[in-house]
Amino acid sequence: MNGEDAVYCFSKKVSFPDNFIIEFDIIPDNEYQYGTVLTLYEEDPEDPKEINDDLYPGKSGLHITLKYDGWETRGYTNNPEGEWINGQGDKNPVVREQVNHVIIWIQKRRARIYHQGSKTLDVPTNIYSHTKFNRLLFSGYDRNSFPMVSNLKITTASPDTRSKLITEGKLVTYGITFDVNKTSIKPESYGTLKSIADVLKENPGVSVKIIGHSDSDGDDAMNLDLSKRRAESVKNELSGRFRVEASRMDTEGAGESKPVAPNDTPANKAMNRRVEFIKK
Repeated sequence: MNGEDAVYCFSKKVSFPDNFIIEFDIIPDNEYQYGTVLTLYEEDPEDPKEINDDLYPGKSGLHITLKYDGWETRGYTNNPEGEWINGQGDKNPVVREQVNHVIIWIQKRRARIYHQGSKTLDVPTNIYSHTKFNRLLFSGYDRNSFPMVSNLKITTASPDTRSKLITEGKLVTYGITFDVNKTSIKPESYGTLKSIADVLKENPGVSVKIIGHSDSDGDDAMNLDLSKRRAESVKNELSGRFRVEASRMDTEGAGESKPVAPNDTPANKAMNRRVEFIKK
């Protein structure tokens, strides 16, 4: 983001649900001080703008400021006009000239921010109740710094996880990803892991079996072994980072033995690389 006072808009509408996670990587430069601002907002249908550089765009929205020394949020509304709803936190701020993986969980009016494995901000009523987010932008206006942002992802959050795992007894997720041919879990998996951990903590009587799956590339025996070790890595992450009792989780590897799609295209192979949670 190297434009002076520039605004970077995602030019298409996004059908945000009431409950979603938005995550991304940001590398602040060495001049980073006042931060950059991520704005989620509802476009004004009477004044639609593909590129919007208003200070408070749309009908209403939420400013999320990533500063070098903390976090700020500001819920606002222009229709009808209302007071700002402010939130602040100073735990685990972003680090200059390093990759920072930031996770923001929006649950109706509630906004939470996670960074470096911890919750850094939680404001239960940060968003005006009538807001229906459908746009997003990053703003560097009056910030005097030029961070880099990548790996932006938007996913639905825990109600679907809760329904699938607790009600249906099975959850298939593609949100837990690994380095190639390794068991190390990528940082962007944090949101998915946290939503699963939250469901397990809210339902202490539930135990699960974690099953790793692979595509058909490579040796069969190696794929089976890798899928077993990846399932074990998921268990270790849930028990270590998220404090889910290890005794409630068993692991298993299925390798390439149970494909859900033909292993004939990259897209189909990606469908077969998955992690399943089975309620016991």
